[in-house]
Amino acid sequence: MTTKTPPRRTSTRPTGPQRLLAFAQLSNSVGDGAYYTTSALYFTQVIGLAPARVGLGLTVGWAVGSLAGVPLGRLADRRGARGTAVLLALATGLAVASFTLVRGFVPFILVACAYAAAQSGLAAARQALLAGLAPAAERTGLLARLQATLNAGLAVGAGLGGLALHAGTREAYLGVFVVDAVSFLVCALLLARLPRVASGAVRPGGSALGVLRDRPYALVALLNTVLLLRMPLLSLVLPLWITERTAAPAWLVSALFVLNTAAVTAFQVRMARSVRGPASATRAVRRAGWVMCAACAVFALSAGASPWVAVGVLVLGSVLQAAAEMGQSAGSWQLSFDLAPADRVGEYQGLFGTGVTVARTLGPLVLTWLLVEWGTPGWLLLGAAMVAASYAMGPAARRAAGDRGTPSSSPSSPSSPSSPSSSSSPSSSSSPSSSQAVAPTAA
Repeated sequence: MTTKTPPRRTSTRPTGPQRLLAFAQLSNSVGDGAYYTTSALYFTQVIGLAPARVGLGLTVGWAVGSLAGVPLGRLADRRGARGTAVLLALATGLAVASFTLVRGFVPFILVACAYAAAQSGLAAARQALLAGLAPAAERTGLLARLQATLNAGLAVGAGLGGLALHAGTREAYLGVFVVDAVSFLVCALLLARLPRVASGAVRPGGSALGVLRDRPYALVALLNTVLLLRMPLLSLVLPLWITERTAAPAWLVSALFVLNTAAVTAFQVRMARSVRGPASATRAVRRAGWVMCAACAVFALSAGASPWVAVGVLVLGSVLQAAAEMGQSAGSWQLSFDLAPADRVGEYQGLFGTGVTVARTLGPLVLTWLLVEWGTPGWLLLGAAMVAASYAMGPAARRAAGDRGTPSSSPSSPSSPSSPSSSSSPSSSSSPSSSQAVAPTAA
């Protein structure tokens, strides 16, 4: 009688490089959490810039950042992901520190552009680092763990920022910027201890922005951008919706932020376990589209309800939104790697990461008008857009996989020849740019 040997499962225990990347992610996410909660008031109350000028400066900055992601990602592919990530982490820390010296609008725009460009490039470089250190089948799981770490760090940083807000002094605000700058210095030191990742060979006659000619991949990135329009909901749209269109108490805004952060920290890894290849990734994105549509419908029901009924409805909507966020993130991470050439991951991640910067730049304007001004019809329209984009992702991903010669129906395998870099190191890891690249998804 023949006894079948059960298949070996890939170990999910973190290796040395994975732990280093987790600590690097934790370091700069704590700094970012403090920065996000205090920067707007620092720019307006301490520097003295008008709110409209702050919004314009940050919009210009992130627009520049979205353009910088692709060339800086290409630099990581060609010159080495680890060294590029270290330099960009240092550049980000320097940009944060430079905010403390800003005294006028023009310097503010210049520093904002440098900050956003360095952040976008760092996100792309760390994704290239992941591709070089991790077998293809492990990448989404690693990103899920690092996304959970990111959210935990943001929560801690937000608490530190809250202390500065409570103090309300110039020194307290400056202390936050110093903490954020130091956090990126620590991040750079940790990244420098990672194994070196071999750089790719430059293709003869290749365009510096050749990724833009890959229309199927660009379409996948565009659809992902539509799905990322959920990002400003938690930080901007829901606070406005709660205070202007519902009877719910204002303190619910912070409670929903904590709920989202805790949910992603606790369940992102579990949500990502079923995503193993392009086919399962598109299914996860499709499910997330329907869940996000349900969340939009639930949020719309909170208008006109009594205070405590509105609280319950908004909490339910936030739970659905968090579930949609985790599913969409896991699916998009897998697709962004599986559909990119193995020797140009940084360049392709630079393009994919522009979805975060576009959502940050245009999302507040579009969603404020659509949801706060239109109300229920706007919520339903947003939900329909999420479903449409999630269903379009399947055909777009299959077309991109066909052009790349990637099997769209089978999961990635650690022994697959599609990722030559997986043999460059027995250990694996990286940072979810999203999360940064993305800017953190919780931001």
